[in-house]
Amino acid sequence: MFAAGVVCGLLSRWFGVPLLAGAGFAIGCALAAFATRPGDLLTLVVSPPLVFFAATFTVVLATTLGQGSLLRGLTVGVLTALAATAPWLFFGTLLVLVICLARGLMTNVRELRDKLAGVRLFEKEENENPVRWDESPTTTAERRLHHGEVD
Repeated sequence: MFAAGVVCGLLSRWFGVPLLAGAGFAIGCALAAFATRPGDLLTLVVSPPLVFFAATFTVVLATTLGQGSLLRGLTVGVLTALAATAPWLFFGTLLVLVICLARGLMTNVRELRDKLAGVRLFEKEENENPVRWDESPTTTAERRLHHGEVD
């Protein structure tokens, strides 16, 4: 996604074809969704906005270098580029989501939910009753220290 976004973004700036930046990112999203292992689909689904921002920032930085104020050029360039190509970001994200759903994303979501439920149940049992009634009260002199405790 990143490579397609940067290459097409640079070509878009150099040739003055704004459609190329967004279309290249969408193609990169589709290729990434098809090429990603099924176990990593959950990570891929949430990454297009970050990748889109990183690619846009890289393109603007590369085209702004040597043109006066770098900070002003980056700020205006990134905000303008994000505003102009925002629909492509939504389209690329939706495209990744649809392809990943067809490839088994819901299986990953169920596995994650089961893991999180197991962790929560374990923590709930451990913290459910902080007082241990099964241990008899002893004085500190009679109490045996665990290997990690120090007197």
